[in-house]
Amino acid sequence: MADENPDDNNFEFIKFLPEGDQKTKSSRDYTGRGQAKYANNEIYEGEYVDGKRNGKGKYNYANGDLYFGDFINNAKHGIGKLTYKEKGEYFGQWENGKRHGEGNFTYPNKDQYSGWWAFGKKEGNGTYIYNDTGMRLVGLWKENKFVSGRWILPNGTYYEGEFDNNKPNKVGVWQFKNGNQVQGTYNQKIIPNEDSEDKKLNIEMKWASNGYLYQNADLVNAHEKF
Repeated sequence: MADENPDDNNFEFIKFLPEGDQKTKSSRDYTGRGQAKYANNEIYEGEYVDGKRNGKGKYNYANGDLYFGDFINNAKHGIGKLTYKEKGEYFGQWENGKRHGEGNFTYPNKDQYSGWWAFGKKEGNGTYIYNDTGMRLVGLWKENKFVSGRWILPNGTYYEGEFDNNKPNKVGVWQFKNGNQVQGTYNQKIIPNEDSEDKKLNIEMKWASNGYLYQNADLVNAHEKF
């Protein structure tokens, strides 16, 4: 994509339109507002400083994505919103062209993640809300994966512990609305997926708890799939 190039002058313009009556066919050394149309059918309209996209601007990608927000040295940097044609919408902080800092991502299925990002991936404290069920994952994320925190059900019951593959794993505690707690361990088993087109992992989870709490353990098992 053209906006990943550090210098507009290194690739072909179809047209560059400066603000006002200035006459120039290139953004080289240009400061002010302008519109650039590139040979790859992408369009930038916004502010330039010394020939580079700096300040507020709008970038239309050839694939239908649209970014509106801050630029520094031709890269998305600062606060901005990127509406993906097929992947949803992100609004928040950017650094050197990547989601970095605090921001909110709304996915095509209306799921939402709100929290911290690092170099384009979920990293740090954040909350993921499943639109179809109302369940939430609240806690610590690392490289797009939920690693520890709470899995909260719509009725207020929650599991707190460690996670792997975004699902409970190892030692954790179930907390019920009536004040009861169930301590135990989740064990994951990865089931081979014969459908090569489906990249989601098939995971079987088993919950083990203290024997005298078997009734509450049965209640936990009734909610363990998500």
